[in-house]
Amino acid sequence: MSAAQIETLKNRLETVIALARLLERVEHNAPAIGAEQYRTLVRQLSVVLAQEMPDQALQAILGAHPAAAEVYENMHYAQSGLSRSSLEASIESEKAARQVLARAAQGA
Repeated sequence: MSAAQIETLKNRLETVIALARLLERVEHNAPAIGAEQYRTLVRQLSVVLAQEMPDQALQAILGAHPAAAEVYENMHYAQSGLSRSSLEASIESEKAARQVLARAAQGA
């Protein structure tokens, strides 16, 4: 790998980490931001998460930043479902979705 490629990868990883940290702050501590600002942040994070990076680095980032892991999981849902979520959480969310759909069908 050339020095330029290493620098590009370093910049990409730094960007992913910065956006993942910002998303965590927004989700947990920061004052409320507008919906469009939130969507913009998630879009930016999605763009950098879609770029190639070493799997170990990606897994470390996602492990340290649950909100970013959720974005990543949603990006890959069609291929792997809720692969980063625990099985129990996945089952509970599916049960909840079925209950909501059943109630909606009864009200229609």
